[in-house]
Amino acid sequence: MIRIALLSDTHSYFDDVMKGLLADCDEIWHAGDWGEGVAEIIENQGKPIRGVYGNIDGRRIRSHYPETLLFELEGLRVFIKHIGGYPGKYVSEVKVQLIQNKVGLFICGHSHILKIMPDKTIPGLLHINPGAAGIVGFHVMRTMVKFKIHQGRIIEPQVIELGLRNKI
Repeated sequence: MIRIALLSDTHSYFDDVMKGLLADCDEIWHAGDWGEGVAEIIENQGKPIRGVYGNIDGRRIRSHYPETLLFELEGLRVFIKHIGGYPGKYVSEVKVQLIQNKVGLFICGHSHILKIMPDKTIPGLLHINPGAAGIVGFHVMRTMVKFKIHQGRIIEPQVIELGLRNKI
């Protein structure tokens, strides 16, 4: 069983609350729009990191993290892309990837809208957008998601509210 902390849209913001929430995780995943300095902080946590770059990310992030990430962990195929849409409204090339690669978990960011939902048109696919953990954007509540992967399944998904965006 692997414990995952999933972030997105930090937009150069990372605080001690977020850092504390990473402590009990085996891996840290980021769905893009890291912003300046966040990758370095997360990389210093001493945990494996998987992530993709987002539309605001500069050369340093783009040279270390790809646009898309496809991998298998604990028997679960995972696909991550910053701008990907959601069930019923995927970016066209994303839907092709999901079907061709028999993905069980699709993760994206960008919208700042938290969603955890099964895709009723692609059997066995779960979609997660962890919302926005940063303080830039229109979202009200800063969020992240934690979950476990065990024998090819997502178990114990947990939405973490990090505080109001405008109360920093």
